[in-house]
Amino acid sequence: MSKYALEVKNLYKSFNLPTEQANGIKQAFLNWTKGVKGYKKQEVLKDISFTVEKGDFFGIVGRNGCGKSTLLKLISDIYSPDSGEVIVNGKLIPFIELGVGFN
Repeated sequence: MSKYALEVKNLYKSFNLPTEQANGIKQAFLNWTKGVKGYKKQEVLKDISFTVEKGDFFGIVGRNGCGKSTLLKLISDIYSPDSGEVIVNGKLIPFIELGVGFN
């Protein structure tokens, strides 16, 4: 039995973003009808590793767009990592919501 509640090992995640950005609903529709011409790969998480021991609390803090929500979605198995692994020892109840933890 592991002494860790959570183990994150060498985690990588990237997304393919369209190269053309829409400036409104009309432009988004036109881009969609003509097809997106290209994508660029945006790396979000690179080589993230940490452990959380059973009974411990942990928090994820960072600036907007730094990958906090992506990391939580990887931990809760909403997203799949490009490489690396997430090991959850026990029961995980994801509670990912805007404003959680704020007063």
